[in-house]
Amino acid sequence: MPYQTDERLKSYLDTNQLHREQLCRSILAIDKRFSEVHPRHPRGGPDGGRDIEAIYRDSDIAFGAIGFINQANDSEEQKRTIKTKFEFDLRNALSADVTPKVFIFFTNINFTIGEKNTLIEKAKEAGILFCELLDRERLRISLDSPDGFSIRFQYLNIPLSEEEQASFFARWGDDIQSVISTGFQRIESTLQRVLFLQECNDVLSHFTLSFELDRAYQAEEIGHFRLFCLVQLKEPKQKILSFLFGSSDKPKRMSPDSKLDIDNQMRGIKNGISGGQWVEYFNTEVSESDDTERYESRGYFSSIGQDLVDFLPISFRDSSFVRVGPAVTLKDLDEAIFIAILNRSLAEKVKTIHLYSNGYKLQEITNDEFHISESNFNPEIPVMFTEDELNDSWVSIRPIGSSFFSIDFFEKTPKRMFTPKQM
Repeated sequence: MPYQTDERLKSYLDTNQLHREQLCRSILAIDKRFSEVHPRHPRGGPDGGRDIEAIYRDSDIAFGAIGFINQANDSEEQKRTIKTKFEFDLRNALSADVTPKVFIFFTNINFTIGEKNTLIEKAKEAGILFCELLDRERLRISLDSPDGFSIRFQYLNIPLSEEEQASFFARWGDDIQSVISTGFQRIESTLQRVLFLQECNDVLSHFTLSFELDRAYQAEEIGHFRLFCLVQLKEPKQKILSFLFGSSDKPKRMSPDSKLDIDNQMRGIKNGISGGQWVEYFNTEVSESDDTERYESRGYFSSIGQDLVDFLPISFRDSSFVRVGPAVTLKDLDEAIFIAILNRSLAEKVKTIHLYSNGYKLQEITNDEFHISESNFNPEIPVMFTEDELNDSWVSIRPIGSSFFSIDFFEKTPKRMFTPKQM
């Protein structure tokens, strides 16, 4: 194989200046002493004695010049031609606007050690601090090393032997696998991001918080509960400033006639659940002294109770059968803030809060990321609760180090929960 590499360097790239420069640039790039290796005029044209530019040891500017001979045979005449080319390229490089400290010369002619030292001394006498002459033997050594196998195959069309393949993959196998794996992961992440940014323009069909408890509880252990979420938008959308939603025990608690029989309904999550949602509209005409209720009802529901409780979901939904006019979209939740408002005994059982919307999981908040705030406050929940129920005081779940949780589509791409079926 060394013989074949040596023979190809002599004549395989005759007249192909483009591949000669690319070959030499690739060889220089695998030398750890050089960085930012790039060509000047890889497709021909005046280059001022520098076919290649690079940085030597992260500090000094390096110029590289190439002097290849067609049908190289190391004759004295060819050597004189290359020596003249070396001196010509060196003078041109030193006349550049930025004077180099390093000069590298590539050739497919073999020189003796004495001949190389003579040329290197001329470069140093001209003001070059470091000069290196990579003749054919030096090029061959680089190309017949594991780092150079791929360059040799690309430009000299020399395949790898079985031994060289084993050496190559022992050297680069893990790195190649990492590049492939990382590349596919980046492509997949980018596609997921593009898909989400497209689908976040869809109308907000639901916004759900699912409260995962620290274990499964019997209904009697939960008893009375109340669980709400307040969401404040970054800016009003469709005149909506904020929305409130939640659920509690007693199936008729949130119906319009709840005041009539709330005391007579059986208490506890086992005996039924009710839910409701409200919207606060942005209204510049309402003064602070106005007694108008803050929230406008957007519907309620009732359902049967639960015997075993490990999750408690609450949702804000667009439940209209026919949508008329513009509506809030998923992207309108970007930079919104929210808090959970609930009774203390239930708050102490919460392990994780999962956020979902329009088929995406937006966030997952674990109990090491939030705390229970016991500050006395009026949650302004537009629902009737008895004095006995309120003995289990209102609390809020808030993030550690902040007053509100936030939704940020810039920092993280939400996870799509399912893949659509194709017909």
